[in-house]
Amino acid sequence: MVWGGISLGCRTALHVLARGSLTAIRYRDEILRPLVRPYAGAVGPGFLLMQDNARHHVAGVCQQFLQEEGIDAMDWPARSPDLNPIEHIWDIMSLSIHQRHVAPQTVQELADALVQVWEEIPQETTSSGACPGVVGRSYRHVEATHTTEPNFDLF
Repeated sequence: MVWGGISLGCRTALHVLARGSLTAIRYRDEILRPLVRPYAGAVGPGFLLMQDNARHHVAGVCQQFLQEEGIDAMDWPARSPDLNPIEHIWDIMSLSIHQRHVAPQTVQELADALVQVWEEIPQETTSSGACPGVVGRSYRHVEATHTTEPNFDLF
């Protein structure tokens, strides 16, 4: 799984999450605390976190953390991922990975390729459709299927 944040004129580094399920505690400890909190501080007043209604986002432990840190989160309509501007970025990344002449052969190669693609996307692309002071958040699950020829799918 990977996490990235975008806003008008800026973006976070792409964060690759280690194996295992993403729980509310992991989301707080691996995303909100080390990545979102400093980004919110850098953006300053008017920062608004955009995240969907995934279970770990709306969990009490995460809501409490955001409240304690003074981070406002946008109200999000149910079942509406198409409203999140970062979905366009995930599509660009998926296409770029699939168009490579040599497909990633390991999970680490895929993670490295995703980070490279993320960094190569022009800032104008990540800013289009984003709202000032809003970090668009989304995840993409990276699943490796072990066959005679590794196949990596981005969801």
